Amino acid sequence: MAGPEQASSSTAQTSSQDILTVIQNLSVDYLNPTQQNHPFSTSQEASVASLRSIIETTSKISNSLTTHLPLPFADTKLLSLFRQYTTIAHNVHTSDQTMRQTVKELRKRTGITYGEDIPLDRTSMTEWCISRLESWGTAAGMETFGEEERDGRMTVVLGGKVLVVDVDFSIGRSDAANPTLGVAGVKTSYAVPNGTVGTTMEGSASLDGFLAECLRSFLSEVQKDEGEQDPVEAARIAERCADHFQYLMRLDKLALREGDNGLRWFNGMDRLALEVVEPFAVKEAEAVAATLSTSPAPLDIFLMRGHTLPLPYLRTPSMSFLLHLSPLTYLTLLRTPASRSAPPPRSPLPSLDIPFHVLRSRLTAHTPLSGATIATLTLGTASSLSPSDSLGMHSLAARPVFTLTPTSHPADYHFFETADPPGSPTAGTAYRWFLDFTDGGSHRGVVMSQSRMREIETIVNPLSGMEGSGSVGMMNFSVGNWVDLLLNPGSASVSMSSERYTSLYTSPNSAHPPLQLRLASPDEPGLLLEQIPVQNIKQVWGILEVVREQCWLNEVICGCQWTVEGPGAVYDASEDDSEETTEADLQAVLSGSLTPRKIPVNVYLPGQSDDALFDTAGLDPLNLSPLPPRQTRVVMTSPERHPITGLVEITVAYDPTRPRGVSVAINGGMGADLHLDTLEEVCRRGGILGLPGRVWKMTHGPS
Repeated sequence: MAGPEQASSSTAQTSSQDILTVIQNLSVDYLNPTQQNHPFSTSQEASVASLRSIIETTSKISNSLTTHLPLPFADTKLLSLFRQYTTIAHNVHTSDQTMRQTVKELRKRTGITYGEDIPLDRTSMTEWCISRLESWGTAAGMETFGEEERDGRMTVVLGGKVLVVDVDFSIGRSDAANPTLGVAGVKTSYAVPNGTVGTTMEGSASLDGFLAECLRSFLSEVQKDEGEQDPVEAARIAERCADHFQYLMRLDKLALREGDNGLRWFNGMDRLALEVVEPFAVKEAEAVAATLSTSPAPLDIFLMRGHTLPLPYLRTPSMSFLLHLSPLTYLTLLRTPASRSAPPPRSPLPSLDIPFHVLRSRLTAHTPLSGATIATLTLGTASSLSPSDSLGMHSLAARPVFTLTPTSHPADYHFFETADPPGSPTAGTAYRWFLDFTDGGSHRGVVMSQSRMREIETIVNPLSGMEGSGSVGMMNFSVGNWVDLLLNPGSASVSMSSERYTSLYTSPNSAHPPLQLRLASPDEPGLLLEQIPVQNIKQVWGILEVVREQCWLNEVICGCQWTVEGPGAVYDASEDDSEETTEADLQAVLSGSLTPRKIPVNVYLPGQSDDALFDTAGLDPLNLSPLPPRQTRVVMTSPERHPITGLVEITVAYDPTRPRGVSVAINGGMGADLHLDTLEEVCRRGGILGLPGRVWKMTHGPS
């Protein structure tokens, strides 16, 4: 038995080199079926590294098997020992795999917190709140200095190498048993790296207000009465505050490295807002108001036709863009009571029907509006800098399209990047700007179709060649289409695609019979858009044009409760037509005036790749002019109203050139009193899937 023991000991010493061990480790560390493996996911670099490791390991395994292939294995006892070892090793690896997977899943848990340890003694609340602020600054790498309390005022200074944050607190001690702490103001300043001692520059007023509001939210939550306190909500706000200070310290590190020019890392977002995006938003809002002959401009139409609403320092110390609002969310905001104060003269902000303070307060609430889509421009790390565009290929992109200001295009703004120098502990780490759709990982992103993801790729990288590549079928991935991904938000991937979905659309005022909707699922995979690296503001506008069209289409689909049509569908006995037929029904059938119990409607979502078979526009290799963007459409067909036979086809398209951002085209509907402006207003208010019923009602039936 000495031989097998020696063999097993030697095998144990080299177990890390065994083929079985390597395969088991790959299955644990790299193969994650729920991971979004595409260039615009938050785990993109980790996925690329995993794939490279798999390729390298596969090559090593192949070489090892090829090397051992000529060896003769005639010793049956040795083969038996190998089989026994393989079985034991497999069991050990399986147990190890289970434990590692369990630990990995436990570590990935997000949103689990036990809340802030709010003191029960109200007299110590002031000192505890100040200590929490100091702990956030210390964790971010800042030095903290606290002054003595004087006349109900106290100042805490948080300092980095360049950034200095002065927080002025007001302390109320009228009730000795219950002192209160408030934020009197926040002042940021920048120490000039190469200037004389004590030389500082005034910081951003917008950043001051953002930090002050964040601290006020925390103090307001922890100083509530004991029965109203929510420690979990307080911990969420505290985590946000700590993240903000860590982000600012990242900018502080880059600003220190560049000397006098380093202040651009702090001033960049203010320049972008004041010089580019906000003036352009004002022009587009004026154009929308002029088209509708109304003032101020409706926010929902502005978002449909313009290039998003810039909201600097909304959720992070950076720039955010509001690109879509659902009709219900817009109506909710419109009905929110607000103080009607006259806007300041020559305001730098666009004139909209929803005040900015109402919009900001609702978008930053603990339970944000579900129908609002926001993209945030943040500075993040990457493995390399953006590729240089020496040939100017980005100018060939078809987007953005400035339909509201065709003769006055805004100026471009390029985002600056840098990388850690060689020799530093993080040498090679690049700092790039990303457009984030997950709110820092708290949301899953935007469901996108494959063709629109290709279009985004051509905006970011015109030479990628993805736009000209053929459509990849879903069977190649064994996943569902993008509608499945949209209607099943609980799972990151769908194992099987549903050909059709059904829904019953009932008119709120019973203006027409219920519509039996049948949605044909598109044969196109879906992906979750999480974050995109960008180099300039025109790329941002072009990307957001594509995303807002997808958001509009997603909102149309989510306007009904859909169920899968097929053998696995749940049968609803309440929909059984079991009513007794009366004499009046018989006479109505004979006279042709019977009102149907349901109107069948087929709903189609034409893909962006559903073009002509021979697309001559893309065959000329010398034609470098960008092709116009394809329209996003919803097509519905329903029977004509008796006694007319045939079908009515209704096409609703996303069209920024129209006054309301949508266009309606109807083929059929003989004798109907149709007013397209009215139907476009119905689409604006979320009634797209109910248009077949309206057309049926407006069609004159038998007299």
